[in-house]
Amino acid sequence: MAQTDIQSTAFHEIVELNVGGQVYVTRLETLTAVPNSLLWLKFTQSSPGALPKDSKGRFFFDRDGFLFRYILDYLRDSELFLPELFKERKRLQKEADFFQLPELSRRLAAVSKDSSYTEDGVEPEEAELASPATSSLDKALRSPGASAGYITVGYRGSYTIGRDIQADAKFRRVARITVCSKISLAKEVFGETLNESRDPDRPPDRYTSRYYLKYNFLEQAFDRLADAGFHMVASNSTGTCSYATNDPGEDKLWTSYTEYIFFR
Repeated sequence: MAQTDIQSTAFHEIVELNVGGQVYVTRLETLTAVPNSLLWLKFTQSSPGALPKDSKGRFFFDRDGFLFRYILDYLRDSELFLPELFKERKRLQKEADFFQLPELSRRLAAVSKDSSYTEDGVEPEEAELASPATSSLDKALRSPGASAGYITVGYRGSYTIGRDIQADAKFRRVARITVCSKISLAKEVFGETLNESRDPDRPPDRYTSRYYLKYNFLEQAFDRLADAGFHMVASNSTGTCSYATNDPGEDKLWTSYTEYIFFR
């Protein structure tokens, strides 16, 4: 048996890593998927005792723990998939260089901010990942100087259902519509209908969820968002049920919280 094989089998099949404080659990064959990479060298040419470990015995690498997930994904599939609006390509390319993954580094360089753009303004190898909001049509409809971003609209409502399940539900008015977004976007869309922020010292490009609207009609909020070029991309809702007097014989009080996410 070759020396490399002897040293490789000294590691467990399942390996725990601590990368910059983020814990990852993966297979040894994943870490050694790219020959001559840093991880391949560490886990085939070294013994477990030669590698630094944290206090819980996990192999430690003092690198960006958040970006390592993309390194690991590449090692698993030899493919590069990044989220939309990913802004850390250069940092990820630096991590790829550190882990000695030249092919990953080359792909990242091809879609870096310095690369050429298509006619639609989309980076060449990122076109298939782009949001519909980045299409040339949407850009043409967007007013000059308008910035892109997300706005989350949330509201909490309640209603009661009587003991007779055939009875109509009694809905209560939506108590408050909240807004979470960059301060500049919220003010652009909602203007005078937006209450004063409880974060008065935050700059316009910072996010805040400390806004609410001065009206209780979701349709009115949606109309303002549509007029400003936003469209809905996601929504979610949760609900709880309780009895006002802890008496199962009383009407049930349902409370729900719903969020709608808009993007421009």
